[in-house]
Amino acid sequence: MIYILEDDQNIRNFVLYALRNSGFQAEGFEYPSELYTAFEKNLPDLLLLDIMLPEEDGISVLKKLKSERKTEKIPVIILTAKSTEYDKVTGLDSGADDYVTKPFGIMELISRIKALLRRTGEKEHDEYISAGKLKIFTGRHEVFAGENKVSLTLKEYELLLKLMKNKGSVFSRDTLLHEIWGYNFIGESRTVDVHIRTLRSKLGEYGEVIETIRGVGYKIGGEND
Repeated sequence: MIYILEDDQNIRNFVLYALRNSGFQAEGFEYPSELYTAFEKNLPDLLLLDIMLPEEDGISVLKKLKSERKTEKIPVIILTAKSTEYDKVTGLDSGADDYVTKPFGIMELISRIKALLRRTGEKEHDEYISAGKLKIFTGRHEVFAGENKVSLTLKEYELLLKLMKNKGSVFSRDTLLHEIWGYNFIGESRTVDVHIRTLRSKLGEYGEVIETIRGVGYKIGGEND
């Protein structure tokens, strides 16, 4: 999935059309707030980012993404009319992987997208984090319990990833609600309990790595477990 944050509707629709005709799934957004909402549901494989935007500029958006563990590894191509050397250096130094100026050739853009996806895919394909014999291959969004691949929903995956990336840390239900679901609503902490229960069931004997800290929340082991 490729996201494009571009306030010019004609450019946005043109790029979306080209991406979809090239075999990519793609979604477009006019406002940064729309993009942030989309991140709560699904993370893209790559983001095309304009700089001059309503609500906040693209460099600010980029810095926010790179400062959050959840979104820091999303490859970003800046797509903008700002073409000075200073603008390019600012964008690349802020965390962008590539910088394309308008007007641009759509075939070149598609080639740059494919090249960036190849580079990031090769780098992250076999990276994983583990807790005992439980592994998450972050580049592939795959979970293995022993030798068995486990099918998880997006929220189950994000919940497990949060706990495994922070082994030894205890997270309250309210914190998990806020960071995984993006809200903090009184009376909804049961949502976390239900997902933990389902996770443990899907992981089978390996589900025991998720510990309940009575009266607080949940954690997964420690650094040396």
